[in-house]
Amino acid sequence: MSIATQTGDTGQTSLVGGRRISKGDARVDAYGTVDELIAQIGLARALSAHAEAASIAKELQRDLFAVAEALASDDEPPKGIDAARVSDITSQVHRIETQNGILIDWAIAGDDAGGAAFEVARTVCRRAERLVVRLVDEGERIDRSVIVYLNRLADLLWLLGRLIERDHGVDAALRRPEDGGSRWSKAWP
Repeated sequence: MSIATQTGDTGQTSLVGGRRISKGDARVDAYGTVDELIAQIGLARALSAHAEAASIAKELQRDLFAVAEALASDDEPPKGIDAARVSDITSQVHRIETQNGILIDWAIAGDDAGGAAFEVARTVCRRAERLVVRLVDEGERIDRSVIVYLNRLADLLWLLGRLIERDHGVDAALRRPEDGGSRWSKAWP
């Protein structure tokens, strides 16, 4: 059997369950963006020499296959992400953000390839989140846990980038101390 089924040659694809829809459908855009996110996290994992971040990232990729399946499903109601997994991601966020040197400032990515790749993954995650919210706003039945998971995941991806930079001795702080500026973020010490 070939992966080139040719069933999509007319611009349509099948949801899990068999219903055919346009490849331009907002639901396809949402789960396609999650697919992009899976690949971007894989790139971040490959570029990072940080064992903890790479281990966490691989589990996130596994989670995201379930998220994509939920978005591509015709089930009523569609299956979401397990609440225990969302809680685990939240715990990881809290664990990392309390470490010294993590929440110093917003970051300018680019001084470490792995850290920068996690930053790109974060932006793809936020786009996926916006697309899922748009689906819900338009009346699509999407398990709310998907939105919660993507929201928390973006936080975790940002923190993984900061963890990598901190552990590699990178100063990626947005502001220089001599510049001052408003303290509008909890990222300020």
